[in-house]
Amino acid sequence: MFFVSPCEKQSRLTQSHGEHKGKRRKEFSLCSLCLRVRNLKCSMNENEIGQIIVDRAVRLHKTLGPGLLESVYEVILAQQLQQAGLKVQRQAPVPIRLDGIQFEEGFRADIIVENKVIVELKSVERINKAHEKQVLTYLKLTGIKLGYLLNFGEAIMKDGIHRIINGTIG
Repeated sequence: MFFVSPCEKQSRLTQSHGEHKGKRRKEFSLCSLCLRVRNLKCSMNENEIGQIIVDRAVRLHKTLGPGLLESVYEVILAQQLQQAGLKVQRQAPVPIRLDGIQFEEGFRADIIVENKVIVELKSVERINKAHEKQVLTYLKLTGIKLGYLLNFGEAIMKDGIHRIINGTIG
């Protein structure tokens, strides 16, 4: 899993390490001009943002290993996503709207990226249906189409990545 952003001005080929040893991959990063312009509007779609999220999560898991507190992974992942040029909200409120009334006492999503992707972090032995329903509920309440449930408790991060879609992504 590797991240791809729309700016190819600073693209480079890199040699992979670990499980992808020997394979070449193309990485992109945002140039300083694109970082300044990003404040106007994010041009990346949900899938491109998702690639960056998964890439950073895998790297983080390889660095820190499994089983730390969720808050540790949350603060570091959020910082890494910001360094990648993405707009990140931590512990973002997910209000409940019912009969024209908004209740702010709703829920809090661990991370919302570019107002397009919700990331819910866990550090548990196994993900269960309640965790997946939690993310789907956040997606429905916010109208966001894509969410990731990332379990840093898994021995191998790829086993802890769950992609959840609300409707269709266009």
